[in-house]
Amino acid sequence: MARDLLGCLFVVDHADGLAVLRLVETEAYRGALDPGSHGYRGPRQRNLSMFGPPGRLYVYLSYGVHFCVNVVCGPEGVSEAVLLRAGEPVAGVERMRARRGGIESDRLVASGPGRLTQALGITREHDGASLLRGGSMWCARDGATERFQGGGISQTKRIGLGAGKGDELPWRFVVGGHPCSSRAR
Repeated sequence: MARDLLGCLFVVDHADGLAVLRLVETEAYRGALDPGSHGYRGPRQRNLSMFGPPGRLYVYLSYGVHFCVNVVCGPEGVSEAVLLRAGEPVAGVERMRARRGGIESDRLVASGPGRLTQALGITREHDGASLLRGGSMWCARDGATERFQGGGISQTKRIGLGAGKGDELPWRFVVGGHPCSSRAR
C-alpha cells in the first residue's frame, strides 16, 4: 500500500478551502511484525485507531513536537499503516505556506512528516478520521498518478528509527529525485 499511495492526491477540505498534496514519499509499518511500529506491543489508548478499520487516519505526536499522519490499511484488529512522509503542493498552496509560518519554497512546504501534517492542518483531533466518501479528507488518483508510480520509485530503509527498531527494513518508498521528498539524515 505504501508504494501504491505514491502519486496519489491527499485532499483536506477545510472551512477556508482545499489543501491538496501529491504524495511523493511514504513508509510502511507492520504492527506485531515490526519493532518500529506503534502497534508492535499491541493496542493502547494512544494507538487504537492504528488497529482499524482500514481507510482511517492514525495521528500521533512525534517527540512532543509535531504531528505525523498514517493511513490505516490492515484489516480491523491488525496494526498496519502507511506513514505519509512528504508531498508536493498542488492546491491551496498559500494556505499551506501560512500554516507553515510563511515558508516560501514549495519544496519545503511538506517535505517531511511533521511539515506535511502542519501544512495540511492535521492534528491529533483528526486521529481516527475516515478517508471514505463524504468526509473532509480523502485520497484520489488523477491522470498524473500513474506517471508517478511508473519507473523511478526508490525503495530504501526507513528514516528516524533507532538501531534494532526496524531501521534496516526497506519499507520507505520515494519518487526518486523528487525535490519535495524529505532528506535522509
